[in-house]
Amino acid sequence: MDNPKNSVEELGYDEFFESSQKNLGLQNYPVARVVAEYREVYKVRSSEGEFLAKVTGKHMFTAEKREDYPAVGDWVVIEELPENKALIRGVLSRKTILKKKYSNKQENQIIATNIDTAFIVESMDRDYNLNRFERFFVLAIEGGITPIMILNKTDLISKVELDIRINKIKSRFTSATVIATSTLTKEGLDDLRKLIERGKSYCFLGSSGVGKSTLINNLLQKDEIKTREMGLATGKGKHTTTTREMYFLENGGLVIDNPGTREVGTANSETGIEMVFNEISHLSQGCRYSNCTHMLEPGCVVIKAVEEEKIDKDKYTNFIKLRKEAEYYKLTNIEKREKDKKFGKFIKKAKDSLESHVV
Repeated sequence: MDNPKNSVEELGYDEFFESSQKNLGLQNYPVARVVAEYREVYKVRSSEGEFLAKVTGKHMFTAEKREDYPAVGDWVVIEELPENKALIRGVLSRKTILKKKYSNKQENQIIATNIDTAFIVESMDRDYNLNRFERFFVLAIEGGITPIMILNKTDLISKVELDIRINKIKSRFTSATVIATSTLTKEGLDDLRKLIERGKSYCFLGSSGVGKSTLINNLLQKDEIKTREMGLATGKGKHTTTTREMYFLENGGLVIDNPGTREVGTANSETGIEMVFNEISHLSQGCRYSNCTHMLEPGCVVIKAVEEEKIDKDKYTNFIKLRKEAEYYKLTNIEKREKDKKFGKFIKKAKDSLESHVV
């Protein structure tokens, strides 16, 4: 049975990860890249091939949160076992991280790690929404990742309508790279392919049914990822991607397919919000109050700019919404830490009391 192999350099390994491995004191073990995540098991690829790997019991015991476990894109230190199995002895530091907040939970969900570029995909029919683009941009930039827009299924609208949408995008996202694609007409696929470089890592983000997997299949030039057509009656995607997985292009690029998501919680993304909405952030320095909320205060230059149509009203509204989410997350996270601290003190007091009675 063929067991694919890549040099660690082809998989994206560099001095950053080598330094992390030395800091962990695990130089005597080989490293591998996590290319897929299943229930309690990971598929990893190294210079020796692919292995099904599990984390050690020690790692499970010391892990404090979900983010302490490996994710697709991570570099891990492994101990090779017979029958293409392995133990994960450590997770190397992450160069970049893409994560979102779970719905109605404090915990974050890691989408992928050590990504260079995130392709944010929206289809030109039911899914088109500039606010969602901004949400994904915030997540990418907060994680140190370059976002690129893909307007997919352009065959569903006229050239005139496409040009109108692209012009509106460029007025709202002044420095964004935009690619218009269609897997039916093959429009834009060469442009997309040219952006993917050897040894670099990319992920595709977007709602179910926007065509992420079909785009990757076209880049792979084979139907490696199973997809299903969109339901005609409901207009909803019936996409079969349920796990995150990394695929390997002939030109050496590494791409990750992700399950579609409609809810994109931004969690603690203050830096990302500031950078995505840099025009508003820059203007806000001229507000009368240093803690201006840009909602009701007199002398707010941001509100004035919106009223004078110097700032897009929809962009301003989305900025306020995303900032409120980030502030709420930050507040509830502080409250959670306080509760944990109080609980820790309670446990310590109970232990001390028990020990004094024993003595």
